[in-house]
Amino acid sequence: MRPQKIQDGELLAALSDVFRNKGYEGASLKELSEATGLQKASLYHRFPNGKKEMAEAVLNEMDQWVTQNIFKTLEQEGITPTIKLKNSLDQISKLYNGGKDNCIFRALSMQEGFDLFHDVITKGFAGWLKSFKSLGLSMGQSDQLAEKNAIQTLIDIQGSLMLSKAMQDTIIFKNTLKQIEERYS
Repeated sequence: MRPQKIQDGELLAALSDVFRNKGYEGASLKELSEATGLQKASLYHRFPNGKKEMAEAVLNEMDQWVTQNIFKTLEQEGITPTIKLKNSLDQISKLYNGGKDNCIFRALSMQEGFDLFHDVITKGFAGWLKSFKSLGLSMGQSDQLAEKNAIQTLIDIQGSLMLSKAMQDTIIFKNTLKQIEERYS
């Protein structure tokens, strides 16, 4: 068997970039092929169910990364809530390339993508809310305040990503992460 031209991690990163920037409907097989450096036939060999399977693989990879690097950090025992927050905000910045990259959930929740990936997106956002609520509770916030802050945190992250992209100014995203840190101080 011939060696693969592109490793799985690189492949999923390239596919993710296309989906983040074009959404599900806008991502053509030609663009996915060009981004990965693979011919369409090779993409179908790796993903027999086509573009939907590619998007599912990207979502699965993203879920694993976020769970490992953000959720587990926010829920980790034995470190102070302040350190948990700082470490997770650093990872959030890394996930979104300092505010330059779109959220994959937003990109895949338009039109047909929403119907196809609704359950995964809903589960993903629920994970974000659960983890930030856990942080708030570990800081002594009431259940109601911890939930309120978790919701506002997710709104702030998502909104600042959209605004940063629209205004072509990542300072908006970076300042939002600072404001989130202040919210939990």
